[in-house]
Amino acid sequence: MWESFRQAFLDSGTLLWPLTVVLALFVGMAFGGWLRGSGKEKTKTNKSKGDRAFFKGVQYILSQDHDHAIEEFTKSVKLNSDTIETYVALGNLYRSKGDIERAIRIRQSIIFRPNIDDQIKLRAIFDLGIDYSKGGFLNRALKVFLEVGERDPSNVENLLEMEKIYEKLKDWENAYKTRQKIARLRKGEHDHILAHHLVEAGKVFEENGDSAKAKSSFDRAAQTHKDCIDAYLHLGDLYFAKQEYKKAMVTWKKVVEVDPQFTFLAYRRLEGAYSKMRNLQPVEEFLKECAQLTSDPFTHLALARYRYNEGDTDGALSHLMEALELDPSFWEAKKLRGEILLKHGRDKDALVAFQDIIEHLHVPYLKFQCNHCGFEPDDLQWQCPQCRNWDTIRLLDSSQSETLSHPSSLQPESHMPASERRSREA
Repeated sequence: MWESFRQAFLDSGTLLWPLTVVLALFVGMAFGGWLRGSGKEKTKTNKSKGDRAFFKGVQYILSQDHDHAIEEFTKSVKLNSDTIETYVALGNLYRSKGDIERAIRIRQSIIFRPNIDDQIKLRAIFDLGIDYSKGGFLNRALKVFLEVGERDPSNVENLLEMEKIYEKLKDWENAYKTRQKIARLRKGEHDHILAHHLVEAGKVFEENGDSAKAKSSFDRAAQTHKDCIDAYLHLGDLYFAKQEYKKAMVTWKKVVEVDPQFTFLAYRRLEGAYSKMRNLQPVEEFLKECAQLTSDPFTHLALARYRYNEGDTDGALSHLMEALELDPSFWEAKKLRGEILLKHGRDKDALVAFQDIIEHLHVPYLKFQCNHCGFEPDDLQWQCPQCRNWDTIRLLDSSQSETLSHPSSLQPESHMPASERRSREA
């Protein structure tokens, strides 16, 4: 029985703490049986002593005492050096503690053993790749994962690690190809990830001045996943840079159709329109269509800015009041309203507006959270830096945080996500 547990414990390649209670019960049963068996023996061999040390090490793992677990596993290895699984567990422990150098040495000692089972050796090679990756040796890790892939092309776990490496190296073409392989082997939603890989590849083309290839990548991304907001944003940027303003507006409008909470990303791009476009009719049509699609404070704020730039002060104030009726905590609308009132000599009304703003000065400008792992990044990112999942970071609104106001549709450059600043500069 203990041998079955030992193998199950090692096969995962990682230490899964949420299973502590179940594993502890299993260990207790197995360990009790071992003690009863050993009581019948008159002489304890090195093997049985090594087994005892192994189980002690497992018990320390379950109590999250890594130092004593390492001590017991090391003792087990000294008593019975033929026990491969003990080396594997020891390597995993060193990796979990951040001692990558020792973990690597242990993997190598397993790989170079003569007459080792092919599956055990292949697992040791894969674990070596994980160690390299954890240690930041990305090219070495990739080389190892490619070797595992040649021997076991259908190993999804290995393909996922390869994809992570390609993403970190910003090799989006190979990340895309690897995700295609994963999609063929594992059921689930893959289109949104494939689309993001295409968008990131398009951004690289755009940075290198190849707008044709960039557009092709963005188009493919939108076709692969029709809800890929980032694809529409950057495709619209390309149209706008070519002065194809109407096409840009139509493309950005799709962001509003896909997910209204990200409308501020589309509206923000209109900032340059007022100074670069001679005919502002496409802007007005865009905003009116957005208003018909969704009634939210962002839309009314954008319309207020447009109306004010066109000299319609009363119209601007009217849209700002509509925005505040929809969300009384929308302090950016209050700020713009106060600025307009102050500029037009309505000091008392402006003072009331600004006093309300002062009460909200402690509020974060923008707040985002990953709905998969709970990580809260400083800015909007399409891939969570912590759990590496795509499209899991969402904008927290006032219903999720009582002290949080809506973000501005016109953000200062310093508060913009880096990817958005680059697209604006482009």
